Amino acid sequence: MDLTLATSEADGKTIVAVGGEIDVYTAPRLRDRITELVAAGTYDLVIDMEGVEFLDSTGLGVLVGGLKKVRANNGSLQLICSQDRLLKIFRITGLAKVFVIHDSLAAALASADAS
Repeated sequence: MDLTLATSEADGKTIVAVGGEIDVYTAPRLRDRITELVAAGTYDLVIDMEGVEFLDSTGLGVLVGGLKKVRANNGSLQLICSQDRLLKIFRITGLAKVFVIHDSLAAALASADAS
């Protein structure tokens, strides 16, 4: 399974819709996309993981690295994830307390307005 990345804008946020598997082979593509966005001055990211079928520790590392990059610029990195199997990974690793995780794009954008 390959990784798909689609970037769009909404309400001043940049949304990166991820599909497929985020693993040791594909995670560098996601890391590169986040790095490119931050280098271009984009610091408020929403990673939409609704299309993600698999996530391993390499993928988690990329997400944590992305969070560090945007926070260094006073930005934010929020996740959209409603899949129990992925949410369980975030809970087990303690990352559910590190990331702001929404169950829909609408919730992520509403939350962004409040912050």
